Amino acid sequence: MSKPEIALVFTGDEFADGGSTILETLGKHRVKGSFFLTGNFYGNPKFRPLLRSLRKKGHYLGAHSDKHLLYADWVKRDSLLVTEDEFKHDMQENYKKMSEFGVRPQDAPWFIPPYEWYNGQVVNWSAEMGLQLINFSPGTRSTADYTYPGMGKSYRSSAEIYESIIRCAQTDPNGLNGFILLVHIGTDPRRTDKFYDKLDQLLTELKGMNYSFVSVKELLE
Repeated sequence: MSKPEIALVFTGDEFADGGSTILETLGKHRVKGSFFLTGNFYGNPKFRPLLRSLRKKGHYLGAHSDKHLLYADWVKRDSLLVTEDEFKHDMQENYKKMSEFGVRPQDAPWFIPPYEWYNGQVVNWSAEMGLQLINFSPGTRSTADYTYPGMGKSYRSSAEIYESIIRCAQTDPNGLNGFILLVHIGTDPRRTDKFYDKLDQLLTELKGMNYSFVSVKELLE
């Protein structure tokens, strides 16, 4: 490849406050994003204009569970919290709502599990449905952009998140090449320091470091 590549992905369930900012920023930088959204998100009438715009602009629209289910115990990861039938029904409902925007399972075979938490059994169930479970690349604090001050020690400011991404790019032996960088399309209103407001600055800086941005489809195919 001529340039190191990053797939910029966004997940969403109940919030979409960053949608217009993200869409505008991606357009400014001519970047294709990948959006993994729940059935709750696809089915929300308030989000339909945003979803249509994402689809029209050619961004990847994927699944993130219909009802944002937690698949496995947080402590005992091998302990499932859903049955195979519950999992498959949930995913079918997610794709059913996606179909209203012209997205078929074969168009979007990659999906990110809710809470980015799963185990080997969920991977197997996914494969049986012709789906490929993927997750974010570890090494940065980007996924903490949903936290808010009331969460105490779990809270991460946008400055801290931003610095963690640049530090990884500069210090990891592979940098961010092949990275799936995950942020959220919207966050709890109790977080007023929105990381998506730094997306323009982040893309500018990473492009200056010779990175290019591709969709999940382009990165993984």
